[in-house]
Amino acid sequence: MKNKYIFGGIAILALIVACSTNPFTGKSTMALVPNSQIFPMAFQEYSTFLTQNKVIKNTAESRKIETIGTKIKVAAERWLAANGHSDYLAGYSWEYNLVEDKAVNAWCMPGGKIVFYTGILPVCKDDAGIAAVMAHEVAHALSNHGQQRMSAGLVQQLGQVGAAVAVGNQDPQTQEMVMQAYGIGSQVGVMLPFSRKHESEADMIGLTLMAIAGYNPQNAVSVWERMSAQSNGQAPPEILSTHPSNETRIKNLTALIPQAKAEAAKFGVTFK
Repeated sequence: MKNKYIFGGIAILALIVACSTNPFTGKSTMALVPNSQIFPMAFQEYSTFLTQNKVIKNTAESRKIETIGTKIKVAAERWLAANGHSDYLAGYSWEYNLVEDKAVNAWCMPGGKIVFYTGILPVCKDDAGIAAVMAHEVAHALSNHGQQRMSAGLVQQLGQVGAAVAVGNQDPQTQEMVMQAYGIGSQVGVMLPFSRKHESEADMIGLTLMAIAGYNPQNAVSVWERMSAQSNGQAPPEILSTHPSNETRIKNLTALIPQAKAEAAKFGVTFK
């Protein structure tokens, strides 16, 4: 029993000490692994990915990805400078690449390494649509969501060890039932909601960034309406998904548009 208390105390102390603050939300976030370790690994993985896939260069579409990505990055820099966080982007190394792939997807590595697949361009439709997706991906990087996911994974593993210690004296069948219950419960009750929260945060921050960059945030709603139409309702229940449902995203983005426009107006950007 004493060992259990010591184990729990160490875990709690680790969580208290290893926290950072997201300037965009003002919330404390888990940072069990520092970016000084994460960024080099992410940059190397990104470089490897590019060598293994067909990167499109020197086309109108590839130039758009880079140009719009730079505009969103500058919008982030402007917001951070205006809010007293000019040094927040230390260590980031922004890069934007278009990769030939039919997948309707885009993603961002920790530290600002972004990939757009050609398959998502028809859903984006135009520059404003690309900006909506780009701002969402940039927001993931700015929020250190990769760092948080890694930290949450470590906590999940720590909890698994704790659960194993707690039932160590039970019969094997009971141990198996408890560990299975922990695995399902921690995934559905903690990890998946954690991931959906990150997506919602990236939607909120991204909406503001695209607005500051001069793109009407209403276009983000249009992107997700097209995404929803393309999916034909083929998606897992939200509770079992890493992402909010299309309907939830559309509803939340619509509600956030006035806030994004108001924030953009502080930088002299207005919309009709």
